[in-house]
Amino acid sequence: MFEIGKKIKTLRQQRGWSQSHIADLLSISVPAFSKIESDITDLSISRLKQIADVFNMPVVEMISDQADPSQSLLDELQEAKNTIAAQGTKINHLQEYIITLYEQLHKQQTQQDVING
Repeated sequence: MFEIGKKIKTLRQQRGWSQSHIADLLSISVPAFSKIESDITDLSISRLKQIADVFNMPVVEMISDQADPSQSLLDELQEAKNTIAAQGTKINHLQEYIITLYEQLHKQQTQQDVING
């Protein structure tokens, strides 16, 4: 049986948020939120939508029985990190190329100055 409360608790803990923080965002008491996480309280669609909004995810993802609901976000973050690292490498190569061109230009200018003397 799918237990939405456990999923909500996992999402909250993954973000390092307290029950108090989310209860404040939902304008409910901490004991009321604790009952949600403990699957004691049945959620209305509107409350589920509010909770999904707090976690910035679609309701469908909230109610899916996927083992790790944030895995797709973690995958996206890792992909973004890899992209940034690759761009950083390209920038480093470009900087090295510009320095090499500058050094060659400076060398040619110096040789020209010697010739013109």
